[in-house]
Amino acid sequence: MSDYIRATYLIETPHPVGQAAEALAGEQSSGTFVAVPGETAELRERHRARVERITELETADTPSLPGSRPPRGTAETSPRYHRAEIEVAFPLENVGTNLPTLFATVAGNLFELSEFSGLKLLDIDLPPAFADAYPGPQFGIAGTRRLAGVYERPIIGTIVKPSVGLTPEQTAALARDLAEADIDFIKDDELMADPPHSPLKERVSQVMRVLNEVADRKGKKVMYAVNITDEMDAMLRHHDTVVEAGGTCVMVSINSVGLVGVSHLRNRCSLPIHGHRNGWGMLTRHPQLGIAFSAYQKLWRLAGVDHLHVNGLQNKFWEPDDSVVRSIQACLTPLLGGYPIMPVVSSGQWGGQAPDTYRRTQTVDLMYVAGGGIMAHPGGPAAGVTALRQAWEAAVSGVALEQFAQEHTELRQTLEKFGGGRR
Repeated sequence: MSDYIRATYLIETPHPVGQAAEALAGEQSSGTFVAVPGETAELRERHRARVERITELETADTPSLPGSRPPRGTAETSPRYHRAEIEVAFPLENVGTNLPTLFATVAGNLFELSEFSGLKLLDIDLPPAFADAYPGPQFGIAGTRRLAGVYERPIIGTIVKPSVGLTPEQTAALARDLAEADIDFIKDDELMADPPHSPLKERVSQVMRVLNEVADRKGKKVMYAVNITDEMDAMLRHHDTVVEAGGTCVMVSINSVGLVGVSHLRNRCSLPIHGHRNGWGMLTRHPQLGIAFSAYQKLWRLAGVDHLHVNGLQNKFWEPDDSVVRSIQACLTPLLGGYPIMPVVSSGQWGGQAPDTYRRTQTVDLMYVAGGGIMAHPGGPAAGVTALRQAWEAAVSGVALEQFAQEHTELRQTLEKFGGGRR
């Protein structure tokens, strides 16, 4: 094999940048810092990772992370911490098309290296062999739209709240209200899977009975993403329960079940996989540590998710709007010639963010998921759903929300409720 896996990193180091980059390449391939028996020049030439590019950036007076060891003799002279962007090429022959080992290679022990006071995986570029090994999303954007019956606008959704505590009967009653309100999509919270107070099998039975009844009457079935996150065998059983009940989506906490769990589910799954990224913050929040979304989302697309959370503009969490926009664009950018997935915009969303979201992304191929933005609308959930659709209609048409609201009561009420007239 002559193909390479290319990974781009942001590094910070008290060492010469080239020396630190070579340490990373060696650790993640031949793995030795001194010559050992069997490590021939031919072996190193064939299997050692190569540093392909170094772009030096600014320097810092203090380390971003503890534990780095400066070169000998510099500890007393206050070493400088050099930042750079580097690209490292790993031979495909070292890894094969093995997704867990790919992750171990590009995001494994390198974070332990004492040469670095900062290290973040920014992106990965994969050879075509991975497309032959992993089928990726089974439904993606087109299949999700077909099942949800929604075209040429965002899929409008909400989350079952309270997150925990509702019985199956109470959850079903809420689902009925939302289905009657013509919502497109409902999802379980990541904290609600198969708890004693609401066993998954009973919850699915109750909720799908209601959604099927409304679908028979209205001709459109609400997509309900059931959280099947669990041990492997249980997760597959939960999937089958959803299918048997007539469900059209399952949800998994991807960081909890891992790449292998999602990939195995994908191989058995007959429904779209809604990928919830809870725990993402600990992987990326520090600017000099972890993994950027551009790299992260490629791994999960290979594993087979059809939808992936990306946060939302003006969200309730820490993430800046620029980062959210890049994440949406990353999901919609072809990977290995395809692998389309639906970005899931959520976190404190209401109609007020629709204009900026559309202006900055120029797409309606997304799920727009609001909790209080729907449930707390003064006119009730049905008015909340209508208001979100009106906000997106205005956004796509290029009409200011205030102007559109003059003839749309639900939007006017949502602006008054959540934005004091405008947020």
